[in-house]
Amino acid sequence: MILAAFRVRSFRFQWPADLLTSLAFEMETLILGWFVMVHTGSVVLLTAFGSLQHLGTLAAPMFGVLGDRLGVRTMLCAMRVAYAALAMTLMILAHTGNLGPVAVLLIASLSGIVRPNDLVMRNAIIGETIPPAYMINALSASRASMDSARVAGALAGAGLSTLLGVGPAYAVITALYLASLALSFGIARSRPAPVPGEAAGGVARPSRYADLKDGLVYVWTTPTLLAVLVLAFLVNLTAYPVSGGLLPYVARQVFVVDATGLGWLSAGFSFGALLGSIAMVVSGGPRRTDRATFVYAALWYLSLLGFAHAPSFAIGVVILFVAGLVQSVAMISLMGVVLEVGDPRFRARVMGVRMLAVYGLPLGLLGSGVLIERAGYAATVSLLCVIGLVCTVAIGMRWRASIWEARGEESRGR
Repeated sequence: MILAAFRVRSFRFQWPADLLTSLAFEMETLILGWFVMVHTGSVVLLTAFGSLQHLGTLAAPMFGVLGDRLGVRTMLCAMRVAYAALAMTLMILAHTGNLGPVAVLLIASLSGIVRPNDLVMRNAIIGETIPPAYMINALSASRASMDSARVAGALAGAGLSTLLGVGPAYAVITALYLASLALSFGIARSRPAPVPGEAAGGVARPSRYADLKDGLVYVWTTPTLLAVLVLAFLVNLTAYPVSGGLLPYVARQVFVVDATGLGWLSAGFSFGALLGSIAMVVSGGPRRTDRATFVYAALWYLSLLGFAHAPSFAIGVVILFVAGLVQSVAMISLMGVVLEVGDPRFRARVMGVRMLAVYGLPLGLLGSGVLIERAGYAATVSLLCVIGLVCTVAIGMRWRASIWEARGEESRGR
């Protein structure tokens, strides 16, 4: 059933709440990225802005520990209060004429401590509230909310900032965060994860750092999890910088278009991703999600390699559409493997470690910014794609026994 996950009441609140949050995220990223590019003209500062939005990836495992201990919904609501407060601060600065690149970078740093972990909590809640038979359906629908928000956010962010200015655009963003927070209170409360032995014998509860260590050891000793999380780090390091943080530079310096053109580039990638998510919802996803993760990741790199040498703006948008589609299938399949393999006791912590892989994105952004200034855009992106493609094949070969063979047999037995 296409809408199977919506049979769960909690998901009927979670999906629109996540959609509104993602919409606000995308509007913020486009508006502020363009603001930094226009006011500084520096690709290094642009990539620094993109990197600062992912500071919280280093703390993602600890956010996972807190989610297991305090309840995932509690953490999610607290985080969305923070988004609204920071957006309101930016709105006030813009209306009073005090918004500049330094303020943008500072607030991006504060937001970046919390914002990357929203996805940790979303996926952990899905793992807790959705029956296993509906898991891929729920993940695909959740991904569709993000992708549709990227399409709408890219176009709305570009349009609002161009027509009305940053201040009014941020009034809309603040309202979106507040509406998302209100819906988040309808998500089911999750019970904190039980601690072995605590209920029976009054054993002292392990420290948060012990919980964190247990989660890291669990991932390290589970080959399938380790393989897909290494791949997740790789795509964040070498693929997402091209289709995300570098787009303001590509729009302004390569294709020579304005903020509206940037919106179309971002929307092209996001619309492809949205169609990929919808296809996963309708089809139920590939039978062998482990293999699909690697195959579609390789196709993603080939698409981005073509984008690096696109001869025109229109062709670039089309190639980004294809890249977005295969990227969506790869990442939904990856998350399906993580939730399927992971022990429920460690779910939020595993999601936190999964988010830690996103730290590859700021590293990739900063590195690509420096390389572009020295070697040029096309050469830098080509290098990233070749490295990513080679390493994807290497990861698949290194963990072949747990990914391609053992789990393949499981899939055939279903």
